[in-house]
Amino acid sequence: MRQFAALLMALTLIGLPISTAAADKEKIEDRVENCGTVLKEIMDIPDDIPQELIDKAECVIIYPSVVKAAIGIGGSYGRGLMTCRTGEHFTGPWGAPSMMALIGASIGFQLGGQATDFVLLVMNPRGAKAIIDSKVKLGADASAAAGPKGRTASAATDATLRAEILSYSRARGLFAGVSLEGSTVRPDKEANENLYGKKVAAREIVFKGAVAVPPAAQKMVAYLNQKSPKNLSDPASLRE
Repeated sequence: MRQFAALLMALTLIGLPISTAAADKEKIEDRVENCGTVLKEIMDIPDDIPQELIDKAECVIIYPSVVKAAIGIGGSYGRGLMTCRTGEHFTGPWGAPSMMALIGASIGFQLGGQATDFVLLVMNPRGAKAIIDSKVKLGADASAAAGPKGRTASAATDATLRAEILSYSRARGLFAGVSLEGSTVRPDKEANENLYGKKVAAREIVFKGAVAVPPAAQKMVAYLNQKSPKNLSDPASLRE
């Protein structure tokens, strides 16, 4: 009887991490699908992110439903993903995503404290590689600016168009470029492990093709490859 009880307990303990891992994976997959939905909805807004900027972006970062968190006055926290064009110089099709986290110093107050969706365009290899390799503070480690909308892109200042990261937000149906200076963007290692079932670094995902596009991200990646199939940045800038 004691042996049976011990066996039952062992099987239960073995099953616990499996069920927990399955639940974590499902949660991350839901987040990935939500990111794809947010990206498509924002890009389909009339007078939305200018096509010429999407065509010159090396990576896109999506943070759905960023909310105020109890980490200080106006602090906010969100989790999402980054997908980049594949290849050493970002000249291939859009590839498998790396999960990402966002910690902000004041975006909760800027946007009234409500849950807000963000889309960030990473506009040059330097900015992309910095984010892929480590956490980056926007405005300090990488230059950032509110992204211009629609036809206003051609009228944007040189400072805006030289920014490494352009940011956009959507809250309560309102779409706008918004500054995220002071916020920190970093790879979410734990979420990557949950999504892909193994430890895999953001650099391995983006540059080495270490994993295939997961089913939860296939619709989003296909949409990006349809929306912007080719990187139209200056070829010289991609080899910096």
